[in-house]
Amino acid sequence: MVNCPKCAGVLDIEEDDLDEGDEFTCDECGAELAVVGTDPLEITSASDSDDEDEDDDDLDEDEDEEDDELEEEEEDEDWK
Repeated sequence: MVNCPKCAGVLDIEEDDLDEGDEFTCDECGAELAVVGTDPLEITSASDSDDEDEDDDDLDEDEDEEDDELEEEEEDEDWK
């Protein structure tokens, strides 16, 4: 028996048929779910995993902006 991580409803799926990366929808709440591990079975919200990727991208952009600012400050100091 597998439960939805969002609503805790029972998911009507065969655990043996699931592979990592499979995606499906919860019949109870409509959440998009994804299999992130099979031994033991781990299911997460597909939108949560997408959000994590986007957050990582945001951090990379912030670091790039900070690096650019530091380089500009160093160029200003060299000019003086």
